[in-house]
Amino acid sequence: MDNNVQRPLRDLTIAIKGAGEIATGVAWRLFQANLCKLFMMDVDQPLAVRRQVSFCEAIHEGSKTVENVTAVNVNSADEFKKVWTGKNIPVLADPKWESIGRIMPDVVVDAIIAKQNLGTSVNEAALVIGLGPAFIAPDEVHMIVETNRGHNLGRILLEGSAEPNTGIPGSIGGYTVERVLRAPAEGVFVSYKMIGHRVATGDVIGVVNDTPVMARIDGVIRGMIKSGIIVSKGLKIGDIDPRGEISYCDTISEKARAIGGSVLEAILRKFN
Repeated sequence: MDNNVQRPLRDLTIAIKGAGEIATGVAWRLFQANLCKLFMMDVDQPLAVRRQVSFCEAIHEGSKTVENVTAVNVNSADEFKKVWTGKNIPVLADPKWESIGRIMPDVVVDAIIAKQNLGTSVNEAALVIGLGPAFIAPDEVHMIVETNRGHNLGRILLEGSAEPNTGIPGSIGGYTVERVLRAPAEGVFVSYKMIGHRVATGDVIGVVNDTPVMARIDGVIRGMIKSGIIVSKGLKIGDIDPRGEISYCDTISEKARAIGGSVLEAILRKFN
């Protein structure tokens, strides 16, 4: 792309790696700002916990609507234009990001939140943005958005790296590790509850093989992976929200909105 050619912002093509909760918050925010030439790439079998607010569910279900914005599963980049014409966001299973080479987007956002750089490079687009730790700016990406909850959440970094991964979930209602459900063993996860169900401490949420998954706090199940999925021991499979507000299950979190706003700012810094 010739950076000296001024084009309307709405004509920018934006590739988003990942289509989970944070990536969805980014895509939703950009779409609402009329940056609608987006496409999202994820793995063949996404394991999003907050499925109600993750566009990767379109890969399982064919389409997914989050707060009145709809993502549609496609099989190849050839279908992007048709989906854009329908005012939707295309999502495809493309774990190697081959679509980037075909489309040559103006912006690439690595929103996988893998806590490591899985191969993202500044050479992929005129603007490459990394979310969270493990990226180095400006060597690997042009800009980094801080994803750690706290004072610096959403800060844009032009040099260095984001705060390192602490391994401790952000505090909600005073709870951190207690609110996360993890697989107690390797095997097939079978759920007994659904997203939005209220649970109490000690309730059995489901089982992995014959080992129970138990709630450690009272609250509402805000997210949980699909029943029937094969999981590894220790994998995050659910999230209990101690605030008890069921509507939070179907709406984008403040963290995802903040990060999405920062990605929009980064794009405006580069192209406006």
